[in-house]
Parts: sequence; structure tokens; C-alpha cells
Amino acid sequence: MKRERGIDYVEFASRDPAASRRFFEQVFGWAFEDYGPDYTAFDDGVLQGGFFRATPVTSEAGAALLVLYAAQLAPIQAEVEAHGGNVVKPIFTFPGGRRFQFIEPGGNELAVWSERDSD
Repeated sequence: MKRERGIDYVEFASRDPAASRRFFEQVFGWAFEDYGPDYTAFDDGVLQGGFFRATPVTSEAGAALLVLYAAQLAPIQAEVEAHGGNVVKPIFTFPGGRRFQFIEPGGNELAVWSERDSD
């Protein structure tokens, strides 16, 4: 695995780090470790990072958009909605695949993409 000059850790602002933790545990199966009420660290099996208490901004306001991958989008979109995520751009096609964008309970906007044509 390449580390030199690669992304090694990512941190997100979250209005509620505990809510962000619950959401990502339930929908994506990430592992977490809390460091007090204002910070929780995650490991998704590939990338590590954390959520700190602050007000996040969306990609429309200039924030970076983190894009996750799933082989099938519809089941993940349903999970996102079932666990309190707000889909802001339903599944749409772009060159190379399809994706949707959502805001998780802590206020961060993310996307999930797949190269498949349909679910």
C-alpha cells in the first residue's frame, strides 16, 4: 500500500459525532473508537479518519466530496434513508457509472458510486 504522499487520514466536522458514528456503523459497518464527547475515530477497513464537533459545510459551499463505493446503489440508498441520512441527489448516471449523494445525521455530504448500469 502506498503511503508516501497519499491520503492517510481524513477528518470531518460533525454537529453530532455520536450520531455520525451510529450512522456509519449501521449503514457502512465502520469501526470506531471514541476520544471524548467531541471526537470519534473510524476505520473503514481501508481508510482511517475521524469526526470532530464543529459545523460542517456541503460540497455546494466548497467542501470536498468524499465518494464511497458500492456494487449496488439502491440497497445502500435505502439503508442511508432508513438510518437518518438525507438523499440530496438521488441515483443519477455520469460518465463511468452512477451515484447518489446524501447528508448524514452529523451534517456531512458524501456520495456513493458504482460502475454498474442498474441494480
